[in-house]
Amino acid sequence: MANKLYTDAAAALEGVLFDGMTICAGGFGLCGIPERLIDAIEASGVRDLTIASNNAGIDGQGLGKLLRSRQVKKMISSYVGENKEFERQYLSGELEVEFCPQGTLAERCRAGGAGIPGFYTKTGVGTQVAEGKETKVFDGQEYILERGIRADLAIIKGWKADESGNLIFRKTARNFNQPMATAGKICVAEVEEIVPVGSLDPDTIHLPGIYVKRTIVGAPYDKQIEFRTVRERVSA
Repeated sequence: MANKLYTDAAAALEGVLFDGMTICAGGFGLCGIPERLIDAIEASGVRDLTIASNNAGIDGQGLGKLLRSRQVKKMISSYVGENKEFERQYLSGELEVEFCPQGTLAERCRAGGAGIPGFYTKTGVGTQVAEGKETKVFDGQEYILERGIRADLAIIKGWKADESGNLIFRKTARNFNQPMATAGKICVAEVEEIVPVGSLDPDTIHLPGIYVKRTIVGAPYDKQIEFRTVRERVSA
């Protein structure tokens, strides 16, 4: 059994990063994001990155760190509303953006991981999303062709893994992590805990270890909250 456990994020990414590469990044907002791996990518100085991710975090957090350091050339994303630096770079022409409906983005990555080069969907028909894309009619309904996404690297965040890389996500942190993991030629996972092989119930495993090439323990983590809303105190 190959040793998949690395001492830290920098070691796990050694020999993997290069300028101009494509990265699939798991997470949704600040939930389930591979924080340690993002920090290591920032520290590496690698540039001209294309990143497929639901969003780019927020200013100075998550993938927002890579925008701040000008390491990202293109984002393939669904939602960018919480990141002012993302907005500024896009509107100024510094950042190329490919907007993609959320479900379509998840399916593009899942399809890429399954060896499916493309699929047809009704999502986006008749909108700017469909511009320049092949269309086809099935049963009297128009569909557009979307390409599967394959990346040089997938970075994901899990809850618990065994030494073989079999991995469990915790609740909503599963989000985009699972499809992104399969879309990368190499998948590096950071988790909160690594346990011996045989410790995990096979029926609870969300991502088989065959997809995970390298793992690190990233804990402990500080819980990041994008917006904290507090109800006004009511006088008795």
